Amino acid sequence: MAVMAVQSVRRMRGGAQSQLMLGSDSKLWVVKFQNNPQHLRVLANEMIATRIAAAIGLTVPKCDVVEVSEWLVKNSPDMWMELGRNRRERCAAGLQFGCEFVGGLMPGQVVDYLPDPQMEEVKNLKEFAGMLAVDKWTGNCNGRQAVFERRPRERKYRAIFIDQGFCFNAGEWTFPDSPLRGVFARNLVYRGVHGWDAFAPWLERIEKFPADKLWEIAESVPPAWYGGDPREIERLMETLLQRRSRVRELIGQFRDSNREPFPKWGAAETIMMPARFEDEGTAPKFVM
Repeated sequence: MAVMAVQSVRRMRGGAQSQLMLGSDSKLWVVKFQNNPQHLRVLANEMIATRIAAAIGLTVPKCDVVEVSEWLVKNSPDMWMELGRNRRERCAAGLQFGCEFVGGLMPGQVVDYLPDPQMEEVKNLKEFAGMLAVDKWTGNCNGRQAVFERRPRERKYRAIFIDQGFCFNAGEWTFPDSPLRGVFARNLVYRGVHGWDAFAPWLERIEKFPADKLWEIAESVPPAWYGGDPREIERLMETLLQRRSRVRELIGQFRDSNREPFPKWGAAETIMMPARFEDEGTAPKFVM
């Protein structure tokens, strides 16, 4: 059952032109609309990739379907999409994607940048390796985005991974893999990576991610977010199941890139993949 939006608070930064909205549950939601300038499918991408990340134990905001009424759109003066060339249109009414606003109604301190000394003290810095694995699996074609929250009376920040809209190559639902896609802009977050152990347990959870869980996530996506053709989302899920066995290879390509993200990693090593993946019966293969 969708959360009902009851008030538009303000516009948010970013290419999707999201709105900060108050829900009937008394929580603040960052809402992306079906007629956003990026693509309709970014709503589906957000739901699928955020729930995948949550399922393997990474720190992401709670997400849900948010229903926005026609009345609220018409009676909120800032609910417009700027489409360029002096074109604009009202935000779409209906079912939209929402993620809980980091900090909520009584926020601590939330920032999108930390200087190096504070970044090194982030509570869950090791999760950047796990999120890298998810971004490689889901073919995120954008840089990895995160915000940092410090709650009242706490000294250290924690990272919260946001903005999964460009997973699956945004609206294309293809996977043109490239070593430097889906990675965080600063190598500092990867300094603690000494080898494959740094990616556990997230990598193992991806490789054994249950097919029924993935289909459950797909079924939570409103059909309107991908054009209503179930064959499209079925193909996407089937591709994701096949790609579980390639995540180590894709991480290895990033490791061996000229960016040199893992300075503490030893010499390149050959990794034997598990002989069988759940539900797949995939043959063993070697990856970097």
